[in-house]
Amino acid sequence: MAEESEAMLVRRVVNKDQPAFQQLLDKHLPGINRYVIRMMGNASNSDDIIQEVFLRLWTRADSFNPEVSRLSTWLHNIAHNLCIDYFRKNSKLTQIPIEDTIGGEEPDLELVATIQRQDVKAALMALPERQRSAIIMCHYQGLSNREAAEIMNISVDALESLLSRGRLKLKSILTTEGAR
Repeated sequence: MAEESEAMLVRRVVNKDQPAFQQLLDKHLPGINRYVIRMMGNASNSDDIIQEVFLRLWTRADSFNPEVSRLSTWLHNIAHNLCIDYFRKNSKLTQIPIEDTIGGEEPDLELVATIQRQDVKAALMALPERQRSAIIMCHYQGLSNREAAEIMNISVDALESLLSRGRLKLKSILTTEGAR
């Protein structure tokens, strides 16, 4: 039997079909999880937002229109708005925890890679929210510029401007950090 379309699964979720919801959760949770954690800077602040995204899928599935967007775009839009709301309410940057390195054959290389990842995370968190979101959606989530612009409710040109300014700022931050 062919896999059911997402639109059909969403219609089943509207009728509170738990197996359909579980299928959608299994498919979309990893991507939404990655996006929210990158936006928030750490996993501890992300759990409530991720839970709220899927709670809205369960309670508001009837507002999804497959003729307007893909389900992943709709869910990313919800996640994006929840992250922005969180930042507005808390108006502060979150601290990024230093990850432990795992001993291996090349611990020095592993340490350098870990430090570089932390530098990139810190630089991303230093960006304005909209630039950070645009970069995360396009670079890390693999969304097209059109999809990211739709999620952010802006034009593709505006998104490309955010990406350009964000990349320049990231380069500036990382170059300054490397000079220390």
